[in-house]
Amino acid sequence: MTGTTGVAVVGCGPTGLLLAGDLAEAGVPVTVLEKRPRGISNLTRAFALHARTLEQLDMRGLADELESLGHPLTRLGLSDGLTLDLSGLPTRFPHVLVIPQYEVERVLERRAREAGAEFVYEAEVTALTQDASGVTVLGRGMEPLRAAYVVGTDGMRSTVREAVGLPFPGRSVIRSVVLADVRLSEDPPDLLTAGTTGDAFALLIPFGDGYHRVVGWHRSHDVPDDAPLDLAEIQDIVRTALGRDYGMHDPRWLSRFHSDERQAPTYRAGRVFLAGDAAHVHSPAGGQGMNTGLQDAANLSWKLAAVLNGRADDSLLDTYDTERHPVGRTVLRSSGALIRLAMANHPWTRGLRLLLTTLVTHFPTLRRKAMHQVTGLAYSYGPGLTGRRAPDIPLPGNTRLYEALRRGNFVLLTQIPYEAASRPHLTTSEWSGPRTLLIRPDGYIVWTAKSPSPTALEQALLDHVGPPDHPTRIS
Repeated sequence: MTGTTGVAVVGCGPTGLLLAGDLAEAGVPVTVLEKRPRGISNLTRAFALHARTLEQLDMRGLADELESLGHPLTRLGLSDGLTLDLSGLPTRFPHVLVIPQYEVERVLERRAREAGAEFVYEAEVTALTQDASGVTVLGRGMEPLRAAYVVGTDGMRSTVREAVGLPFPGRSVIRSVVLADVRLSEDPPDLLTAGTTGDAFALLIPFGDGYHRVVGWHRSHDVPDDAPLDLAEIQDIVRTALGRDYGMHDPRWLSRFHSDERQAPTYRAGRVFLAGDAAHVHSPAGGQGMNTGLQDAANLSWKLAAVLNGRADDSLLDTYDTERHPVGRTVLRSSGALIRLAMANHPWTRGLRLLLTTLVTHFPTLRRKAMHQVTGLAYSYGPGLTGRRAPDIPLPGNTRLYEALRRGNFVLLTQIPYEAASRPHLTTSEWSGPRTLLIRPDGYIVWTAKSPSPTALEQALLDHVGPPDHPTRIS
């Protein structure tokens, strides 16, 4: 017997959980398929939420809770000698939040469950077949499932990506990166402690439970992922990169992995989409991996909901690839540049690192560009104001734009009253700004005009929000 759902999300990481929660809150039936048993592992790699991701989570009413679980860091070290002061960022979150991925997953899973998302664990997807009306998902440990759309958020070795025949071109950028969870006898000087010598780099990040995550690499330890790893090797790498190992002891987990730079040529294949690591992977430099995946989900979810709820044509879904693929490509390039600078060991490459560090440090325009790109604030989906991130504008009634976006609606900011009862998926607010703004559910400006006529405003709403449920009245 084949079950049915609106969207099948394959993979239960942060990207899939945010997507599932958004869809469920929008009234779309969604089923999450996860091959692992139920439970959230603390053996995770991601440890940072950047400003734009926190803004997206604020639009869902989750940011304040996550802020209480993490540690804000206003200075972000990207490579030896290059540190960005984030405290002046134009956002409610002028910092990077150091927080283990498992804490993010717990909050996102709870939200998705409360909204009505269905979870099926120990369900390993093995095949997909799609036609003009939907996709049939087959797998071990699950009944066949029929969905209008499928989203693969199942990681670098994505079964969904392979099932639709999409390649994953790229290469390994660094091998034999080590991970360890250890206790320390001495407290590091900073919340996030990082260092590089060219021959080695290391990063120490606290879990908050007495353990620290260690990420390290040494040029002389270029071995396969399955090569034996012990605490002595970890200590040696950390001492080389940081000058001391802070008395690390009692490891509860040791692992070795390689970091790839890969990107699917498209994020859409008919009724199947890719997001997160299934669509793109890159070096961990800059801590952008989980953030990029979460922002993929924020971009795709409202579009799927609009199509499945009959407010938009399927062609809207093409804009997911159009908008997010260039962002993924930029993240691959920027994180790749950072990791190569950290690994630099020749005089000319070290000289280049020093030059770039000097330029970014002493030229405010370059420094601001670097900060906005790493934190996600710089990305735009169109020219001029259209497609740009909307700031968290204060609104009448002691509220903010991002609070108004928590309903999952478009938000219209206008200088004249607008009766929105005919469009339940539109929230309106008067404001004193110089232009009328229409904000997408993911917080980007989709349309703007200075003193638009009622006819022009109504046409913009028809184009972007959809037709009214009954005739409108403009006053």
